[in-house]
Amino acid sequence: MTAKKPVEEIERVAIRFAGDSGDGMQVIGSKFTESTALAGNDLSTFPDFPAEIRAPAGSLAGVSGFQVHFASEDIRTPADAPDVLVALNPAALRANVEDVRPGGMVVINSDAFTTKNLERAGYTEDPLPALHERFKLVEVPITGLTREAVSDLKLSTREKDRCKNFFALGLMYWLYQRPIEPTERWLAGKFKGELFEANIRVLKAGIHFGDTTELFPVSFVVPKAKIQPGTYRNITGNTALAWGIVAAGVQLETPVFLGAYPITPASDVLHELARYKAFGVRTFQAEDEIAAISAAIGASYAGHLGVCTTSGPGFILKQEALGLAVMTELPLVVIDIQRAGPSTGLPTKTEQADLLAALYGRNSDSPVAVLAPATPGDCFHVVLEAFRLSVKHMTPVVVLSDGYLANSAEPWLIPDVDALPRDVIEKRTEPEGFLPYSRDPETLARPWAVPGTPGLEHRIGGIEKQEGTGNVSYLPENHGRMVALRSEKVARIAADIAPIEVNGDDRGDLLVVGWGGTHGAITSAVNESREAGQSVSSLHLRHLNPLPSNLGEVLSRFDQVLVAELNQGQLWRHLRAEYALPAELLSKVEGQPFKVGEIRSRIDELLAARRS
Repeated sequence: MTAKKPVEEIERVAIRFAGDSGDGMQVIGSKFTESTALAGNDLSTFPDFPAEIRAPAGSLAGVSGFQVHFASEDIRTPADAPDVLVALNPAALRANVEDVRPGGMVVINSDAFTTKNLERAGYTEDPLPALHERFKLVEVPITGLTREAVSDLKLSTREKDRCKNFFALGLMYWLYQRPIEPTERWLAGKFKGELFEANIRVLKAGIHFGDTTELFPVSFVVPKAKIQPGTYRNITGNTALAWGIVAAGVQLETPVFLGAYPITPASDVLHELARYKAFGVRTFQAEDEIAAISAAIGASYAGHLGVCTTSGPGFILKQEALGLAVMTELPLVVIDIQRAGPSTGLPTKTEQADLLAALYGRNSDSPVAVLAPATPGDCFHVVLEAFRLSVKHMTPVVVLSDGYLANSAEPWLIPDVDALPRDVIEKRTEPEGFLPYSRDPETLARPWAVPGTPGLEHRIGGIEKQEGTGNVSYLPENHGRMVALRSEKVARIAADIAPIEVNGDDRGDLLVVGWGGTHGAITSAVNESREAGQSVSSLHLRHLNPLPSNLGEVLSRFDQVLVAELNQGQLWRHLRAEYALPAELLSKVEGQPFKVGEIRSRIDELLAARRS
């Protein structure tokens, strides 16, 4: 009887699956993520796929990847460099191999390394001999072993070959001791008959191959992470946004209306929300972006929670209608899941370049509140906060998510519903001493004068109105007063914002400031620098307009400030304008998130220059 292979315990590992866009890399990446979450590890993922629906097979443009980083301790990023690369063809190898850590493992589908495929990937000679010197290269005939496992099934060769991603998944399940039961249940619900049988066989064939081959002398186990007790689920940013919208309707006891036009990477929110009609959610797929926001404004006027989801190009198309919501002082939430541009740009890649558009992108002075989530799970809480502020202050609120947060996943502690913010909207049936144009003395918000409510008859529209009557007014002094009033109303939201908190010391040599999906990389880089004895701290802005009331005082306590963002310096410009702040900028506009090492390197440069 063959002795069981030894198992080695490790603290963390990052695996990247890569292949053609039709090879199912996103599928096996998500299945590995689910299995890892159920195994009790902390994790962070990074799906990375091409924009083309079907790029030429075997080309660099068609490579799709999925990286998952999991550990026995708290982690915040999908890792700068994968420890393991699983490449199903030469193009996947060429597009990803330089990212693998030195000495890491590269598993290839050797059957795919034909002369024709090497040429398609741009190789002029066989790359494998040189790779043996840099990595632990493991050549596995994945296509042939897949066909052998399903040879007796009545499937076409193409159908058989499409199962090869599950061979790679099974091999990684064995190598890192992952449970396969969740994937078996998923396959049972996804496929029937011989297709189900084929995928199950191939999955198990990958596991058996790892257990019996001499190519892998050991397997590995990552112990469970020590986490806060509670019920967790694996969640992406887009799913969290959808659930936050549902929660807002429940907590505010008001129906929700989503107006949306399909656009990458926001469409998943529409798809997810369409499942929750039982919670009073109505979804409307409009013919274009302008119709989507106009319908949402109409829903807000009628007393519903109006919301739109879009990405950068669609957000720009919505700006005129967003100005109408500012003028009419109606609650509205617009969620912009940012992507790389301009124009179509890189629609499946991430960026943070819509901040200035959110702050200043409308004609005239049209202030709106602007929020940004920091992690996939934080998307839930930020959108709930956006609705709370929008209704309380009767103003549009923009939520700036991004492509990285939208598609990345993490374990999410399901919150106690009773602990969520709950502001029941008072349903007024009598005027009770106020008029439709009266304002709350604290927030300056008008009442939500829903049509049909006795005593709240009023005029509304896009032309400037006389304060106190609602009549159309062209008086210069009235316009100046109304512009100032709308700005002050948004500024007073700062009273509803908690003071900003610093990660690290509250004063020192350097403060790193970020917003949105850069949170994980910035926090990890700063924590590593602090462990090395450097005087560096960080803060992450969730509220971008208005800014937290204590932000200026916090910034002044540090000798240097570094703003890190995935654009050419939009928050950097905003902070310099607000506080005359001589901040440094770390900018990245490559369609990819920050690596921890990139931020750490800039921190080291600034502190070294200071010492010299």
